[in-house]
Amino acid sequence: MSKTIFVIIFASIFNITFAQSPDEQNQLALQYYNNKEFDKASTIFLDLYNSQKSKTYFNYYLNCLVELKDFETAEKILKKEIRQNSSDLSYIVDLGYVYKIEDKINEANDEFQKALKLLQPDNNQIINLANSFLSRFEFTMAEQTYLKGRKMLKDIYGFNFELANLYQAQRLWDKMINEYLDLLEIHDGYIQTVQNRLQATVYTDKENNLKDLLKNQLIKRIQKSPDKTIFSGLLIWLFLQEKKYDLAFLQSVALDKRLKEDGNRIMDLAKQATNNKDYDIALKAYQYVIDKGKYNSWFVEARSEYLNTLYSKVIEQPRVKNSEIISLENEIKNSLSELGYSKSTFSLIKALAYIQAFYLNKSDEATQGLEKSINSNYLIPSQNADCKLLLGDILLFNNDIWSATIYFAQVEKAFENEPTGHEAKFRKAKVAFYSGDFLWAQAQLDVLKASTSKLIANDAFTLSLLITDNLNSDSTGEALKVFSRADMLIFRHQDSVASLTLDSIITNYKSNEILDDTYYKLGELSFKKADYNKAIAYFDTVSTKFNYGILADDAIFNIATIYDKYLSDNTKAMEYYQKIMNEHPGSTYVTIARQRFRILRGDNISKEELFFYDSSPF
Repeated sequence: MSKTIFVIIFASIFNITFAQSPDEQNQLALQYYNNKEFDKASTIFLDLYNSQKSKTYFNYYLNCLVELKDFETAEKILKKEIRQNSSDLSYIVDLGYVYKIEDKINEANDEFQKALKLLQPDNNQIINLANSFLSRFEFTMAEQTYLKGRKMLKDIYGFNFELANLYQAQRLWDKMINEYLDLLEIHDGYIQTVQNRLQATVYTDKENNLKDLLKNQLIKRIQKSPDKTIFSGLLIWLFLQEKKYDLAFLQSVALDKRLKEDGNRIMDLAKQATNNKDYDIALKAYQYVIDKGKYNSWFVEARSEYLNTLYSKVIEQPRVKNSEIISLENEIKNSLSELGYSKSTFSLIKALAYIQAFYLNKSDEATQGLEKSINSNYLIPSQNADCKLLLGDILLFNNDIWSATIYFAQVEKAFENEPTGHEAKFRKAKVAFYSGDFLWAQAQLDVLKASTSKLIANDAFTLSLLITDNLNSDSTGEALKVFSRADMLIFRHQDSVASLTLDSIITNYKSNEILDDTYYKLGELSFKKADYNKAIAYFDTVSTKFNYGILADDAIFNIATIYDKYLSDNTKAMEYYQKIMNEHPGSTYVTIARQRFRILRGDNISKEELFFYDSSPF
């Protein structure tokens, strides 16, 4: 090969190599770096830094030198950068870092202290220096940087959030909490941000002692500075997160009186307590607001919500007491007489009609009240539809199937593609089911499986599956007809007759597919009468004799819940929660079963894990 040709080829290769774009060079350097080929990577990163003066490329170059243990070059380039960039203190930190790797501890500390000494009252420089220390895991120096910065900037910025994050990383919980509370003492406008950060930290604490630390510090602050009501508010928030509504109520009342508030804080607490079925505290809270007098801005809503809560408490008991229903009826009537019939008191209008028709044998009075509301002009369309649905239920309760269907059809037509219309369609399908017209009912239910309302879709799927399974095994549908009659009797609160009807299925259709549903219904009826041992026996039959069926996991969970919440037998409850996890790992109950098992065992459970805590099959 001639010398001329060799020169041409070499020049071509040289030009190709150095004709690469910065992006291509960057990708190649990163590839070398990730492959731990630091000698090749360092050359390219140095070229990139010299051409673009990017701190990122310098950091990569420095890391390559450290990996190659070329400390002499690393010290040399850092000292050069320190001379040329005196305001960027991160280079001094990097030099200290190199000394520390070389085990030159005194020199390293000297550099760290030099950087801190050169710090100016500049927010950006303070944050950059602290970040440099943090990147080298020098937490103490980062803390000193923030504290010096706080002192230099005085009231301008206190670095509370930054210090709180630093202390959190080191699990210095007391210091972390103090930073947040110190911040609120000066700027209570940060309350929402502080709550969000505390929630993310306190309720993911595996040791579960942060709540107590926070609580104790809040109490100390309240005692020390009673005028700083922000701490009382934060303590209330903490109790609400823990669902300790009784303690939250006491603190809220104290704060309401101190600030001479109108009850807004108490109303919020009452609604949360109601949603979590702590009815007694909710009633106390609403009564507190009611006692402020009729001229209070929350009086009407408090009166209505008090009775709505009382209504929920009364009818959700396993065994409803007639005396309580009569007392509730009188209270609702008195309130409606005082507050009037309007869209604001609509929930009371519905509650009154419901208990009159379904518990007090006053269907005529209930019907008249609903018809009056339907024909009035004070209800909005959705309320009018709710009235018609309830009126349809009452007519069905009194065996007036035709009139009930008319009202359901009116609502279905008016709200055709909305959840309210889907609910009306489902009730029409139930009427057909009760009447033994199973094929027509199933046609309606199949449409509802695609409902946007998950509850309606699930109910439609369950009833459709019941019809399909039983007609497939018994084309005459005789057993299903008996079952549907029993279901209708349950709807009409004729539980004793319903039980006898279900018993007849067990006697006369001993090999029918509907037996598991029958035992399950009998279990529900026994629970409704608070006959818990009998309910357990029925559910146990479902879970053992029909363990292949779709109701098996429901039955086991019901047994666990009865032992857990009604019989207070933790050992038995744990046994059945464990059974769900072992025998039905795909069940929707597995999550809550695992949580309840762990709680009963004494494990610490975070707030996020308690998401499903209030689920109940009854």
